[in-house]
Amino acid sequence: MSISKNTNIAVVIPSYRVKAFILDVISRIGADISKIYVVDDCCPEKSGAYVTEHCLDPRVEVIWHTTNKGVGGAVLSGYAAAIKDGMDIMVKIDGDGQMDPALIPCFVGPILAGAADYTKGNRFFNPEDVVSMPKIRIFGNAGLSFLTKFSSGYWSIFDPTNGYTAIHRDAAVLLPFDKLSLRYFFETDILFRLNTVRAVVRDIPMRAHYGDEVSGLKIKKIFFEFLTKNIRNFLKRIFYNYYLRDMSISSFELPAGLFLLTWGLVFGAFWWFNSLHTGTYASAGTVMLAALPIILGIQLLLSFLSYDIQSEPGKSGATSLHVLTSNIPPGTP
Repeated sequence: MSISKNTNIAVVIPSYRVKAFILDVISRIGADISKIYVVDDCCPEKSGAYVTEHCLDPRVEVIWHTTNKGVGGAVLSGYAAAIKDGMDIMVKIDGDGQMDPALIPCFVGPILAGAADYTKGNRFFNPEDVVSMPKIRIFGNAGLSFLTKFSSGYWSIFDPTNGYTAIHRDAAVLLPFDKLSLRYFFETDILFRLNTVRAVVRDIPMRAHYGDEVSGLKIKKIFFEFLTKNIRNFLKRIFYNYYLRDMSISSFELPAGLFLLTWGLVFGAFWWFNSLHTGTYASAGTVMLAALPIILGIQLLLSFLSYDIQSEPGKSGATSLHVLTSNIPPGTP
């Protein structure tokens, strides 16, 4: 797949403890790329200086952080520089060699075609690749993916922590850079933010390369942090999409379903414990007063879930955000 010569593509490479790999990664980036931003995130190996000294590629620009801002902070610095330089699409890859630069056209293609505003890698697309992964990675990513589907509203994506991404500048400029999580939750948080602007997101099947690099992401350590932040983003998304900016029948189904389900469970539990204490059976009417709200509550919640899944940005062939904005006549408020 080739990239149009009329499109300015930038590659952003966060650089932290990747001195041994960074030059090889840069050397494998194709000639279709206009700019390469290497972000030295206060790297103790001084990888930015190493690139400046040893890399002769004129496309490379090193951005320096005086303090470590995490992968999210490094990516946002690259985005800001690319937007300032007039880049159309920004691709983010890691500097440790896990992500094959040859796949860049696959990530850029859907954006160029108007089918996506943001693309991200999915290492779990092919069953053969999944089998070769460590079990803890499989189950950890499955759990994180399930949480991210709820919090972000992108039900068709998987592998939320995958850092191989591409974004159109029209979507990037709408992101609140000052509110995004800057460390490991960055890739997940950006999905939530993209949903609030109704950006279209697509998964790109890929195979990760695992070599001598050491990943700093330990699922066992970050799972509960991701859990709390995903719950927070889920509540925000529901409020933004179903009550603040728009209302539909699902805006009533969710609270009604939660109320009926909670009432049925509490009422049923009360009379169940009462029967245990007194040794008497609850009447048929009492059982129905507990069972019926539970059934109705579950049905309402399932109906809400179905609506939420169908409301994912990009469903039913919806046009990407950057195509919509490009069709707005100049000077339109």
